[in-house]
Amino acid sequence: MESLGRCEHRAPVVISGSAVAVAAGFAGCAVGTDTGGSVRLPSAWCGLVGLKVTEGLLPTAGIVPLSHTFDTPGPMTRSVRDTALMFETLLGRSPSAIDYDRDQTVGLWGQLVKGVQGVRLAVLDDTERRWADQAMLDLYDKSLDLLSNLGAHIEVVRLPIGFDDLKGASGTFMSAEGYYHHGPWYEDADRLCDSAVRPRILAGKEISSQSYINAMQQRIQDQIAFQASLQSFDALVTPTTMTSAVIVETINQSETPAHFTRAANYLGMCGLTLPMGLTDEGLPGGLQVMAPAYCESKVYRSGRF
Repeated sequence: MESLGRCEHRAPVVISGSAVAVAAGFAGCAVGTDTGGSVRLPSAWCGLVGLKVTEGLLPTAGIVPLSHTFDTPGPMTRSVRDTALMFETLLGRSPSAIDYDRDQTVGLWGQLVKGVQGVRLAVLDDTERRWADQAMLDLYDKSLDLLSNLGAHIEVVRLPIGFDDLKGASGTFMSAEGYYHHGPWYEDADRLCDSAVRPRILAGKEISSQSYINAMQQRIQDQIAFQASLQSFDALVTPTTMTSAVIVETINQSETPAHFTRAANYLGMCGLTLPMGLTDEGLPGGLQVMAPAYCESKVYRSGRF
């Protein structure tokens, strides 16, 4: 197996153990919970494919909640096809039904074999590109060139709401709902918990019911605006992360790597991350494909290249 560097000095973010196990070949697949990127982020930093499904499409029973509005289970694997197989399995489809669709290349499997010829993809303008470092932008541009050469239609789009604003808006839900579910535990000073996590959960105590309801109403308006801006496209393509995996000693706990991923949860979209190559340091970068709710087939078609 090709080495990706001294992994003990890198932080592959949340659900990191599962992602590392799949990347190392110890497991064929893993399932995580994506609340703001927790399936896509470790997948991107470990060179995997990870799917954030449409909220409500898969049951969350048995999952410890953080934000019941955003929590979505999803698969992590080493290939797009394996992730599609896991997705259909999680949907509860029988092995015979999946095999039939795959053999006949219909349903989701029909989309996988179509390729990106004729797919309409929206890509970031300079306002949004500036959030990613040069290493990620180099990989991003190479991926866009490849998609274009394969027949995809690429167009720069000016989004109605910036990713940074979407990231902040999603934080209201995660804080308020995180405190609702776990507040008593973190209020108890004798409970053992991470010192960086405790203040994030307790911050939800300060969010009033009026602020929470206002956030819910604003979310609906933002979803409408975003859908209108992307109605002529099949998918929106971004880097999954702003950087490659960071050195553990340099981690700033007040910052989040979820700049580009939280938007899918907040906007109710589905999203797929897939490897887009290695940086000059030999570290993986991920390409994120986002599509409207219940359009998983579109992210799979756009990501199969």
